[in-house]
Formats: sequence, C-alpha cells, structure tokens
Amino acid sequence: MDILFVLVPLSVLMALAIIFGLWWAVERGQFDDIEREGSRILGND
Repeated sequence: MDILFVLVPLSVLMALAIIFGLWWAVERGQFDDIEREGSRILGND
C-alpha cells in the first residue's frame, strides 16, 4: 500500500510531461505539413 504513495504522483507527473511534450511539438509546428515531409524523403535532389 505504501508504494501507491510513490506510484500515483509519479504517474501524474509522467502524464503531465507527455501532455507538455505534445503541446510543445504542436506549438513548434511539428505536425503542420506531414505529407510534404514524406514526399521530400522520396524525391531526388
């Protein structure tokens, strides 16, 4: 039972870190144009 006092706050902190990471990626434009990046890899320079 004592381990729950460690695991519950740790899981909440991990969930907040994941949410913050996703928010940061969206704000920096990581998901703006997914199709262009896929075609850029396949094209010749």
